[in-house]
Amino acid sequence: MKIAVLVKQVPASDNVKMDEETGTMIRSATDAEMNPLDMYAVEEAIRLKEEFEDVHVAVVSMGPPQAVDAIKEAISMGCDEGYLVSDRKFAGADTLSTAYTLSATIRHLGDFDIIFSGERATDGETGQVGPSVATQLDIPIVTYVSKIEKVGNGIIRVRRAIEGGEETVEVELPILLSVVKEINEPRIPNLSGKIKAKNSQIPVLTSTDIDAPLDKIGLSGSPTRVVKVFYPKLSRTGTVIKAKNAELAADEIVKFMKSRGVL
Repeated sequence: MKIAVLVKQVPASDNVKMDEETGTMIRSATDAEMNPLDMYAVEEAIRLKEEFEDVHVAVVSMGPPQAVDAIKEAISMGCDEGYLVSDRKFAGADTLSTAYTLSATIRHLGDFDIIFSGERATDGETGQVGPSVATQLDIPIVTYVSKIEKVGNGIIRVRRAIEGGEETVEVELPILLSVVKEINEPRIPNLSGKIKAKNSQIPVLTSTDIDAPLDKIGLSGSPTRVVKVFYPKLSRTGTVIKAKNAELAADEIVKFMKSRGVL
């Protein structure tokens, strides 16, 4: 069984800088980490590897060169190999363009039985990339997966969270599963895993490698446009009321509220 896990590197803090001309995040200027919600997808893929024989897990990430750290973190947890999809031509991609790039990468790497993704990325909060990848690969997608109940004979049965409860879904492979954090508890990498990750060579795939047309990737392939970027200004003004006693203070407050039309 071949499994792919889609991961993303996101800012590790709220101190995010934006390019006001392009409306895109300046990722090289921020501390970064693997998207926390992707760790549950990585963990679930590794658990299937431990449960079944002949399971190979590949982690795939699109991003700048430093995104290799997120891939190596996934390898330290137990994934077998990783691929970084990185090219200046990918810059400024929205969710549709990102999904196209990732789906083209999956096609380039070969057929996978299961593709895992996190519920959403904490820097965008859209939850669109996983379902869009499945759509572009023309395979089924099950979202909000909270438990994998059975895998075998080309069929997978999962439990998914819905409003007010859960439902059980049985689908033929291949499939993309978008998991929620309730599905498991991600492991802490051990020493051997960290050594394996450190020694791993991560291939870097460009737009040429995955045969992606320029009008489908980056800003050119992004129908979403950020019209304006601005930082909100916080201003607080107040009136100080001074009075010798509580009665006078109450009178002043009433006068102030009447002047503002509240009373």
